[in-house]
Amino acid sequence: MVHSLIVHFWTLPTKEAEDQMRATLKTAKETYLKDPGTLNWFIMQDPKDSTAWSIVERYEDEAALKAHFENPYLKHFMLNVRPLTDPAKETQILTYEEF
Repeated sequence: MVHSLIVHFWTLPTKEAEDQMRATLKTAKETYLKDPGTLNWFIMQDPKDSTAWSIVERYEDEAALKAHFENPYLKHFMLNVRPLTDPAKETQILTYEEF
């Protein structure tokens, strides 16, 4: 069964944070798509609110999702993303099973 994560978050309201987030997410996408069992990793930015972002991640099965969370790159990714996110807005992480 395919497992999906949808993550909604907001960057700080600066052009620098937006540019750094875009670069960080592109690198993350390239990294995670190499992981076995990763089906898709989509990055989206709201055209009306450039601080609003969403990531849709799709994994072949629960084992692939678990491998994603165990990837050593995740720690590096989080260290780079946290300073760019708006602390006044809570990150939302939704998990789904596709059928």
